[in-house]
Amino acid sequence: MATAVTPLPNLPTLPTLPKKKLPAGRPRVWYETHNRRLKAMRLAIALLHSGVQRPKQADNRRIRRVAARIGVRPPSNTTCRMVRSLIPDDSH
Repeated sequence: MATAVTPLPNLPTLPTLPKKKLPAGRPRVWYETHNRRLKAMRLAIALLHSGVQRPKQADNRRIRRVAARIGVRPPSNTTCRMVRSLIPDDSH
């Protein structure tokens, strides 16, 4: 049974903190993980502002559409899973 997808409302422009340089000398995987977490947080916030209330509502296609709307490169499947883990699941 197909459900209708509601269009995303205009997402608000939120102020961001100034960027700081990352510490030098860490392994490459540390930087990759750090940037993946930042991207996942930005996407999770945008999804919450667009009306997503549960992780089940945020499939990979929806996450990637929101990424395109906020000007972020399309996330990988790993980043999509991380985004869903950041959205609170209130169903008990």
